[in-house]
Amino acid sequence: MRSATLIRLSVCAALFGSATLVAQSSPPQAQESNKAAAYYNFAMGHYYAELAGAYGNRGSYLDKAIEHYRAALKLDPGAGYILEELTEVYVQSNNLRAAVTEAEELLKQDPENLQARRMLGRIYTRLIGDTRQNAINDEMLRRSLEQYAIITQKEPDDVESWVTLGRLHRVGRNSVEARRAFQKAIELDAENEDALTGLAMVYSDVGDTKAMVETLNRVADKSPNLRTLTQLASAYEQMRDYAGAAEVLRKAVALSPDNPQLLKALAQSLLYSEQFDDALEIYQQLVEAEPKEAQWHVRLAEIYRYKRDYTKARASLTRAKELDRNSLEIRYDEVSLLEAEGKIDEALALMRSVLDDTAKTSYNESERSYRAMLVERLGVMYRSAHEYDKAVETFRQMAALAPETGPRGAVQVVDTYRASKSFDKAEAESRAALDKYPQDRVVKVVHATLLADLGRSDEGASMIRPLIDGERDREMYLTLAQIHEKGKNFGEMAKALDEAEKLSTSPADRETVVFMRGAMLERQKQYDRAEAEFRRVIELNPKNAGALNYLGYMLADRNVRLDEAKQLIVKALEIDPDNGAYLDSLGWAYFRLGRLDEAETYLLRSLDRTSGDPTVHDHLGDVYFEQGRLKDAIAQWQLSLKEWQASSKADTDANEIAKVTKKLESARVRLAKENSGAKR
Repeated sequence: MRSATLIRLSVCAALFGSATLVAQSSPPQAQESNKAAAYYNFAMGHYYAELAGAYGNRGSYLDKAIEHYRAALKLDPGAGYILEELTEVYVQSNNLRAAVTEAEELLKQDPENLQARRMLGRIYTRLIGDTRQNAINDEMLRRSLEQYAIITQKEPDDVESWVTLGRLHRVGRNSVEARRAFQKAIELDAENEDALTGLAMVYSDVGDTKAMVETLNRVADKSPNLRTLTQLASAYEQMRDYAGAAEVLRKAVALSPDNPQLLKALAQSLLYSEQFDDALEIYQQLVEAEPKEAQWHVRLAEIYRYKRDYTKARASLTRAKELDRNSLEIRYDEVSLLEAEGKIDEALALMRSVLDDTAKTSYNESERSYRAMLVERLGVMYRSAHEYDKAVETFRQMAALAPETGPRGAVQVVDTYRASKSFDKAEAESRAALDKYPQDRVVKVVHATLLADLGRSDEGASMIRPLIDGERDREMYLTLAQIHEKGKNFGEMAKALDEAEKLSTSPADRETVVFMRGAMLERQKQYDRAEAEFRRVIELNPKNAGALNYLGYMLADRNVRLDEAKQLIVKALEIDPDNGAYLDSLGWAYFRLGRLDEAETYLLRSLDRTSGDPTVHDHLGDVYFEQGRLKDAIAQWQLSLKEWQASSKADTDANEIAKVTKKLESARVRLAKENSGAKR
């Protein structure tokens, strides 16, 4: 360190010596003499500034540096390099007021002195305050903006000043002017990293995450660095594009392989993007590095659960509990593991015990919100187990715990009544929620959707349209599409999907829109176009189980390419093996293939999970009929009709009801004949 200081000072000494020679050898002309003397004083100022830096900003050296810089500036007022270094010394000495006075004096002498304006602008910027603490001096911001506005007007090709102006407008939350300034800088220097990064942050401020990602990608492609890459990864996370975030974070880790925070962020993005093998490898590394950190064992348990390796998942959770016996997160994850294992009663018992063990006579604000979230989870579990009354009772507790969760609790009650096909109760609850929370968007959306269920899709759509106001418009267009689907208004549904697609910023967003378009086309019997859309989804995400299943079922239902249909549905079940709809699809494919025993097996498994689905009962009735089990077939078709009658008006399919009714009547006639023949 000492040697580096000596080197700097020797350089300054050389500079000082050369300046003295210049001053001594200058011609007699006054202008040249002034410049030589200015350079001499500049060299002396630089020399003392270096001494001050070497000796902890010693005041005597700073004073001498300022003295010489000021002398130099008087001799050569237009020398920008002198003013720049003088400004630095004023900043170094924390003598900002003197700097302002100096610059203002220079501007009185020459209003066109842009270097003096830059000096003022820089000092005012330093006096703005801490933007992170939101402690902004509005007057200093105004003055700084004023100086840089003049500078960019006088020197419109000054890229650095445009960038500074953009940053200042961003501090002042003027996104329009900030964007204009950064874009002007980019017009002058298309690859300017500061301008591109600044513009990306403006896009972030206004919620245009797609434009933010595109802009940051330009920076990352040109000169990848940790700051840009982490900002880009964060933008991808905001878009829920965790695969994109993981890809960027891999590059960041390559730049800084020993950075544990980057490695942890990468592991999380890999987990969220379902790249389980890669995530597993990193979490195993983290366990080796920090074996007593319970959260890494919890993450391993989650991955093993997703991979359906329940033995290893339980072993990891057990180790996590040994390390942190009081962690609610660990017990919460154990509930999820029990659910995945199909141990619903045990999962419910554990969830109740979590709530009982954490019950208190009073809670602070964060505790109330967290407890309301746990109560909501218990209600959802009751609903999934078809214990609807307990679910409703549980959801009603949310508002008492945390009033801000009242709208969400009310919506859950409505959805529970919808799930139990108690549509009168659902409507009554929905209207009550709308009266109590008239401004809540979710309450409005659920009521509009319920109206569509009740066959009043036009009313539902009219409630959604005013909500398309720039806030979460994509979600509103998707909701509008679903409402039009219930009303079989496919023309309007197509328009809503087109608008939603324009606002889709991530592959996952696009998957959803394309899938819904495929389902819409299938319902219109445009099978070739529907198939093309589902294949688009699968191209976007080969693990989209919904698209694999829908395409497979569509083929099987039409009795075409049955082997391919079966293979598609099997792939869907490999991804989600307990999905009742997928089990029904495979059962139906086996029926079409004439493999009746296998069809029965999968349809019965489907009914274990979706007992209220009229289509599954219909399919099982067809299997029993082909097996010659007329009584069993009649029982299933009766159940199918019962479920159709309980369905909402929007879900009721008159053609399907007519088909089931005809099969049921034919089977009854045939059974009666057989019974009559047997008696004779």
